[in-house]
Amino acid sequence: MIELEGVPELVDPVMVAAFEGWNDAGDAASTAVAHLDREWKGEVFAALDAEDYYDFQVNRPTVFVEAGVRKITWPTTRLSVIRVGGDKPRDLVLVRGIEPSMRWRSFCNELLGFAHELGVELVVVLGALLGDTPHTRPVPVSGTTSDADLARRMDLEETRYEGPTGIVGILQEACTHAGVPAVSLWAAVPHYVSQPPNPKATLALLNRLEDLIGVRIPLGELPEDARAWQVGVDQLAAEDSEVAEYVQSLEEARDTAELPEASGEAIAREFERYLRRRDGSGPGGTGGPGGHATADGTDGAPGTPHLRDSPGGRSRPPRPPRPPKASGDDEESSED
Repeated sequence: MIELEGVPELVDPVMVAAFEGWNDAGDAASTAVAHLDREWKGEVFAALDAEDYYDFQVNRPTVFVEAGVRKITWPTTRLSVIRVGGDKPRDLVLVRGIEPSMRWRSFCNELLGFAHELGVELVVVLGALLGDTPHTRPVPVSGTTSDADLARRMDLEETRYEGPTGIVGILQEACTHAGVPAVSLWAAVPHYVSQPPNPKATLALLNRLEDLIGVRIPLGELPEDARAWQVGVDQLAAEDSEVAEYVQSLEEARDTAELPEASGEAIAREFERYLRRRDGSGPGGTGGPGGHATADGTDGAPGTPHLRDSPGGRSRPPRPPRPPKASGDDEESSED
């Protein structure tokens, strides 16, 4: 452990974590934590020792020049704190890094040690997976926990997932065994437009996080970026009739599955968020090797069909094969 600054005394702290790599389709989760850090000007106070957890042939350090001096940035996980004011202040501890290459249990124990020292009351781990979801519909975000009591109190799903897991699942289980309340929030990213960034998925994660912890999150330009992203994907999909037909089939399947839920709690939640933002109420103001988590828990290969805007101009969307519909219950739609 490399401590950079003194550990501050916090008010009702919540730890929010995200890791680049297999758990981070479209970079949606890591971008969400980066957004919080940027909007609230987080102060880094600690970093994990890179040599303990990373294979530098997998996650290579980078060299840069500053004031004529060559320096090296090592891949690691950093902890920062943000102070959220308002009538009901609540501080956040942000954990942002890369999924470790080794010693996952020690890695989680270090993070839990900080959670204990800082008096963290809840750990929320953000993730994103590839799924059969259309880009034209709201991004599905599932909230899961291993704690049955927490699931009832916070209206979450009690996870029953079985299969390959990443550091998000390992950290959540470590928290459960240590008696620390922990929740995972998973956004489903369309597999056919998997390349980062995905501001729409990032926005969906932040909205769900806001509902979960009761802290109003400044969204900045994210809503506008999300709309522009969707318009761009619409235009690219329209260039290929097979892609457009495939998106339409996903839309029909999604609408049919969610028709009974088109009213009730979902609408009430959106209306409450609208009122909070209108009135100003409430407290406060690149994937790694191995692909990404997918809806069935398998590894999303780099060759997954996608649409994207490349730096040199737009690339034409490939003609994707029709994948089988995701099987299993809702709990299996999130890898934790």
